[in-house]
Amino acid sequence: MNQYKEAERLAAQLRALKRRSGLSYDALAQRAGISRSSLHRYCAASSVPQDYGAVHRIATACGAASAELRELHRLWALADTERERRVPQEDTAQSDVVEEQAEEGQAAAVPVEEAASTDRVSTADEQEPVAAVRKLPAPEPASVPGPKEPRPQRLPANRRILALTAAAAVTVLGTVGWAMSLASTPDDRADEPDPRTLFSSVCSPVVSMGQHDECVREVQTLLERRGAVIGVDGDFGPQTLRRVTAFQVIAGLPPNGVVTADTKKALYDSKARMDTWAPEKVRQRIRVVFDKAPDDAVAIADCQSFLDPLHILPNTNGSRNWGLFQISDTRLRELGGTPLKALDPEWNIQAAKRLWVRDHDFHDWPHCERALRTKPSAVPTSASASN
Repeated sequence: MNQYKEAERLAAQLRALKRRSGLSYDALAQRAGISRSSLHRYCAASSVPQDYGAVHRIATACGAASAELRELHRLWALADTERERRVPQEDTAQSDVVEEQAEEGQAAAVPVEEAASTDRVSTADEQEPVAAVRKLPAPEPASVPGPKEPRPQRLPANRRILALTAAAAVTVLGTVGWAMSLASTPDDRADEPDPRTLFSSVCSPVVSMGQHDECVREVQTLLERRGAVIGVDGDFGPQTLRRVTAFQVIAGLPPNGVVTADTKKALYDSKARMDTWAPEKVRQRIRVVFDKAPDDAVAIADCQSFLDPLHILPNTNGSRNWGLFQISDTRLRELGGTPLKALDPEWNIQAAKRLWVRDHDFHDWPHCERALRTKPSAVPTSASASN
């Protein structure tokens, strides 16, 4: 596995967390909700999880701190990009089944019927042309000799030489002209370096959390040009992570929060825009939709997302919360939504209202609801319009 350095770095971090936790493979796999064989492969760098959620569950089961979780996200993103460049080998699902059968002491049968049928077909195909060759052609009728045609007169030797020389000269001139026309075409761009910063040799294949350089500054500048509210300081911190993830959702890319080749290309070429509602418009719309509890609803949204429609945060189980009211992946599925819908402020507010209507309270947002309950009353009053 030396050729897959990023996968080995991720595996080394997982092994270190496992050793520190003191958990066995069986116990850790059970707590993380994955199979023991999958955990073995991840820790041995022979496989990279398809999504970050598995890595997050393993790490939290081992008691990883917030800084370690951020580093693991970065390592997984690099290993996942590296995995996409590997030569396809055996199907992962099939290898999982075989491995589990081996652990249970069951023998895995190797199917041979398909290979046998293929051999029979190829044998038949080979025999058919042999039979065709053995068929003798029917004798042709004897031809009656006719009058002899006069043979063409050959040119004298000196004239043949002149003709051949002229033909060769025309061929050479045509070849030279074709070569010159090719040389004059503006097709030298393949040798020119890509003028775009993120594709230059200055930047690594993946720009991700924790970096601080001109490549991050370029990412932030491109996001800003597409309407994102972001500080351009060259520091890939939580805010840049949120904006990159939001851009990926809007551009139809996998929202992994790291800037790989596809995201770089989209930042330069995509028509995706990140323009969204200003806080004051958000505040006004929430008050209209939550007409029975406008102040509390605004306070909940402010507590959850600072009234930022493109706010995205991870959960401890590897899922994420989306948009103004930070609707989780689980709630999105229940409401028939998607991350793209959740970043639409109107859809997010209406979805939050549907959750609130169930019991006419904000129990879906327990942390912020507890903050509301420190007030004398959660019932909106004329004096509770501080937001």
